[in-house]
Amino acid sequence: MKFPDFFLEDEEDVQPLNLFAEDVELPEELPSEEQLLDWFTKMAEREGKPLVELSYIFCSDEYLLKVNIEYLQHDYYTDIITFQTTENAIHGDMYISVDRVRDNAAHLGVPYRQELLRVMAHGALHLAGYGDKSPEQEAQMRQKEEEYLLEINAI
Repeated sequence: MKFPDFFLEDEEDVQPLNLFAEDVELPEELPSEEQLLDWFTKMAEREGKPLVELSYIFCSDEYLLKVNIEYLQHDYYTDIITFQTTENAIHGDMYISVDRVRDNAAHLGVPYRQELLRVMAHGALHLAGYGDKSPEQEAQMRQKEEEYLLEINAI
């Protein structure tokens, strides 16, 4: 039995995982890039989607607010905005406000690292085809986030 190739490379210089920081430092609480890539590769396999490229751009509330206004015409703070590059593949750019994640973690009474990884999983799950607009979709998204959080915490 041949297993599908979960890495699609359109160009030789495509990296499956990219971490950037705009007006903040990369969070120290992040697992290593190798651990993150392993996590996202397993997620792609389980979701039956090819992993092409994930780019996470960590930024401040103000930076993400500008992105939200400019590209989505939404004038409010959010923890993550996901832009899908390729349909039916885990391929896109995700902007994460570390300010919002830190505030949400404090509000929820969970460690910052846990909330950061939950938000990262949330973005990847959007790229895998999960929504969160209806109560049913939101419940499924939360269940998937929890499932994948258990896996990254086991690494």
